[in-house]
Amino acid sequence: MRKLINVLFVAAGLLFTANVANAQQKIGHINSDEIYAAMPEAKTAQTTIEALAKTKQTEIDKMINEYQIKLKAAQDKEKTLSEANKEVVMKELQIAGQEIQDLQKRIEDARTKASNDIQAKQGELYQPINQKVSNAMSAVAKEKGLAYVFDISAGQSGNNLLYFEGGDNITCLLYTSDAADEEDSV
Repeated sequence: MRKLINVLFVAAGLLFTANVANAQQKIGHINSDEIYAAMPEAKTAQTTIEALAKTKQTEIDKMINEYQIKLKAAQDKEKTLSEANKEVVMKELQIAGQEIQDLQKRIEDARTKASNDIQAKQGELYQPINQKVSNAMSAVAKEKGLAYVFDISAGQSGNNLLYFEGGDNITCLLYTSDAADEEDSV
């Protein structure tokens, strides 16, 4: 009986020590919006992206202007339609309609390409910046003994986990729990 009591006290002591150790894990947070706003590299990248977007928009605006001119010309041509020139005007309107449809397609394609080009440029420019921020954050977290670092910026929708060292991974417990719940419901 005495041995059992001693074992219980040792087990309780170990459990208490483990809980205290887990309770001492430190958590930190950053605001990535503030970090990027202060970085010259991020400002340069943003300026480059904005210039690219403006150039692409100017190209698209020219196409839209051309579309509007052709559409107005077709509408004006349609007003001149009479029985005497019906055949000629209908052919011209058909050709103009095809040109307008082709121009609409080119505008849509240009918008899609512009969006893809801008996203590609963002990835190209921000990848080294993101890596620099990540490396600095990891170094500071390790130096400060932080187990978890969250991003609280509005751009990240708040509280996104960016870094973790240690902690309990309960992923497998969730799968096991889901399986047990399914068995219980059957």
